[in-house]
Amino acid sequence: MSDMPSGACDCHVHIYEHGYPLAPTATFQPPHAPVSRYREVQQALGLQRVVLVQPTGYGYDNRCLLDALAQLGSAARGVAVVPPDVDDIELQRLHAAGVRGVRYMLLGGSGGMLSWDTLPAHAERIAALGWHIDLQFDGREIPQRRALIDALPCDVVIDHVGRFVVPVAPDAPSFQALLQVLAAPGRWIKLSAPYETSRSGPPDYADVSALARALVQARPDRCLWASNWPHPNRNPPPADADLLALLDAWTDGDRRLSDAVLADNASRAYGWGPC
Repeated sequence: MSDMPSGACDCHVHIYEHGYPLAPTATFQPPHAPVSRYREVQQALGLQRVVLVQPTGYGYDNRCLLDALAQLGSAARGVAVVPPDVDDIELQRLHAAGVRGVRYMLLGGSGGMLSWDTLPAHAERIAALGWHIDLQFDGREIPQRRALIDALPCDVVIDHVGRFVVPVAPDAPSFQALLQVLAAPGRWIKLSAPYETSRSGPPDYADVSALARALVQARPDRCLWASNWPHPNRNPPPADADLLALLDAWTDGDRRLSDAVLADNASRAYGWGPC
């Protein structure tokens, strides 16, 4: 895309730096993906802001995330992984560093540290800080998880177009349940990583793109864009410019909608204020 809006944001990026040990729960060897390389991606795409998400491979060790936030400054926000019994002093320290959420990776075999049963109490702890819960799970489970998600007292950001492990049709009950979740205040969805679940494949990922387009049509005020850089476990990785270009298709070329997804919504979701 050309002529990016002010405050254009990539809402899901992982940083991997040499020197930070992997947790025993790590499920793969990540690529070397330092801040310096991501800055090149930002420049190439015309992005100004970024949300760094703690990789599962580092477990509860947020040092790499915090180092990256320090390098990127006020144009970055972070999503950490912290245990439910984390003390208030640590939460305040993370907040001062730019952290605004806690990641719940709930896909089986993913190496995630937290579980559904800890979610309500954890959400209660972070609500006072204005943080959100970042959720990744199989979207086909949304009908059975909806009551729990609806009851959370903090904002919720759902990853990767709902991460329907087997893509469904837009009229499927599970996708309709996702739209109902997004109707509540403080609920957001990332239009990101269609390659993770698509069965139809590149270049347009038609099956997942149908869901992304339906989300933009139904809730343009709740959609966020993200690259999922550096695309762990994808060899070769998709081109970031191609992923960004998909947003034009998902918004049917409506610049007003794409600007909202890229900038305005992210500014509200992650606490930057109006663009």
